[in-house]
Amino acid sequence: MTVLAIEALRRIRSGQLTLGFGVHHLRGAAVPMLAKAAGYDWLFIDSEHGSISTQEISQICLAALPAGIAPIVRVCRGAIDEGTRALDNGALSIVVPHVDTADEARQLVSAFRFHPMGRRSTGGAPAQFAFRAPPAPEMQRILNAELLLIPMIETPKAVENAEAIAAVDGIDVLLIGTNDLALEMGIAGQLNHERVQNAYRRVSEACRRHKKVFAMGGVYEQELTARYIGMGVRMVLAGNDHGLLLAAATARANFLRALPTTADS
Repeated sequence: MTVLAIEALRRIRSGQLTLGFGVHHLRGAAVPMLAKAAGYDWLFIDSEHGSISTQEISQICLAALPAGIAPIVRVCRGAIDEGTRALDNGALSIVVPHVDTADEARQLVSAFRFHPMGRRSTGGAPAQFAFRAPPAPEMQRILNAELLLIPMIETPKAVENAEAIAAVDGIDVLLIGTNDLALEMGIAGQLNHERVQNAYRRVSEACRRHKKVFAMGGVYEQELTARYIGMGVRMVLAGNDHGLLLAAATARANFLRALPTTADS
């Protein structure tokens, strides 16, 4: 027995290029279906900066699982309770921002992994198995093996410690939050700055050495996206709901307004 949407998780783990759709404002069961139809592999459900509720997170996760798109939830730093509730209600991954040290990464493993890796409590048959889970020991073993735990690298200190963070057993992915990293460096908005590029190189090498997946958020300019993918990024947060909607809606409005019109005869 395995979890729903396992193919998406395995594409991520295998090092294939996978694309994430950011969920900030949209709600409801149509969200994962739309993202899947558009060619995305995973959702980035944002409860750090978004106002989404636990109930809404759960409903989106429940719709994503049978659609074959992996629901990934970002919680606030230190919000262990939010992360465990998301996992108990359908999430396949937890993202935690501003993880600066290996000790902090190990605390995440303790909070979000079951025994013997961690100390997460069990909440009954989870949605990841369509509520028909195997016996508890097998269920916990499978979830420990399959669920993704993703710390965000968002400070110079975290970049310095990337090697140690990547070495932590139970950490699967290192995700650079590029905008916050540039902000912490005092070069806000300069995502092409040499210091940011050097950070990408350092985190990429740490991921390569420890066989962890390298992920990126906050970079949407095409040439720069291609450059960082060339450095080893394989999980790409490709955009968020409001940004993608605004871009498509603006392009459509501009096209229609530019069409020639003639007066009624």
